[in-house]
Amino acid sequence: MNNPHHLNPTSLKSRFTTRFLRALTKIRAQKPISSSSPTEIFRRYRRIKVAADKSMAYSVRSRRIWSRAMLWKLRSRSYRRQDPCSGRRSGKTNQAIMKKSSNENTTTRREDGVGFVEEADELRQLVPGGETMNLCNLLDETAHYIKCLTTQLFSPIGKG
Repeated sequence: MNNPHHLNPTSLKSRFTTRFLRALTKIRAQKPISSSSPTEIFRRYRRIKVAADKSMAYSVRSRRIWSRAMLWKLRSRSYRRQDPCSGRRSGKTNQAIMKKSSNENTTTRREDGVGFVEEADELRQLVPGGETMNLCNLLDETAHYIKCLTTQLFSPIGKG
């Protein structure tokens, strides 16, 4: 029979949980927090949030625009943190990372309709990579992004 606590290894929930647990183990193995100052607590919170976002994006892989945008954002942040003095910038832009969908996104915003332009613009700001999407792709990516956020929230780790 089916065990309700058993995760299918190919499911999004299982991939996310495995990656997130691995990331939390690495965070815990790093330097332990000796102080409970607000800055140390915030740093730990940020490390855990980045680990959750990264785990979610890697679980989806590069099949979605929002996951490619999120991974690009996380990589560019870590690149800037590792080499702040070099002044070099990565030659890749957000649009280059999301090249797969660039041909699909050439339509103008006129197709959004008069009443939906402001709402679509707000949605574009919420979904990673949404700035480059037309309305149809934006709605599709938003639905998938919400599904992944729900998975993240209701995973066995998120319930703790």
